[in-house]
Amino acid sequence: MTGNLLRKLIYSQRHIAISATSTLRAAPLDLRDLKTFLHLAESRHFGRSARAMHVSPSTLSRQIQRLEDDLGQPLFVRDNRTVTLTEAGEELRVFAQQTLLQYQQLRHTIDQQGPSLSGELHIFCSVTAAYSHLPPILDRFRAEHPSVEIKLTTGDAADAMEKVVTGEADLAIAGKPETLPGAVAFSMLENLAVVLIAPALPCPVRNQVSADKPDWSTVPFIMADQGPVRRRIELWFRRNKISNPMIYATVGGHEAMVSMVALGCGVALLPEVVLENSPETGA
Repeated sequence: MTGNLLRKLIYSQRHIAISATSTLRAAPLDLRDLKTFLHLAESRHFGRSARAMHVSPSTLSRQIQRLEDDLGQPLFVRDNRTVTLTEAGEELRVFAQQTLLQYQQLRHTIDQQGPSLSGELHIFCSVTAAYSHLPPILDRFRAEHPSVEIKLTTGDAADAMEKVVTGEADLAIAGKPETLPGAVAFSMLENLAVVLIAPALPCPVRNQVSADKPDWSTVPFIMADQGPVRRRIELWFRRNKISNPMIYATVGGHEAMVSMVALGCGVALLPEVVLENSPETGA
């Protein structure tokens, strides 16, 4: 089975290469199908991948079925609860990562042959990162590539990886996740300290955390709904043997977490840079 699959993958890759230089033959493998497959291989969730790729669940199923028909092998094992890759699916995952990376490198090489870069660069980051990290990067980039139009979208940093994987953003500024998708490259800008913040104004929460030995199991926490910061606080709970923490709210976006702490709703673990660039003065 493996030999047949590899021959089909090589055949499909050859047709992708042909389609880059000739319009006489259509490639049997669509790069969009590869992107969709790769997202599903990472998420293992049809509904989540359909939403991320802006297609209906039935369209996503047809795309996967088209790949399975082309390769002659099932790519996923599905049941009511889980989606797992088959051996053929694992091979296609590696192939898709390599092919999409090669295509990006080809586009970059072709762009470099022109007189200068032009077009649009889509960037995604949090409001905080737009103030703290983006300005010096953009100043340098615009000086070198004045013909490139910058399109900036701000939002929850926890969504950054999905924005890049789905192609909604060309690059993003965010904390590094525990696992990095194969088609995504990561370049570290800075190591950021993480701090636990509490309300500055007199309130019950401030009284709790001001005690000599706070009972953290009774202190209300404002949690990020996903992302590296949430994993850090979950690790902190385990280290301090807090098996049932009091979660006051789960919030999308660091800036909203700062606001809730300032209102006296609870405490939160956040990158220090968020606090430094926050307009709130009550936390």
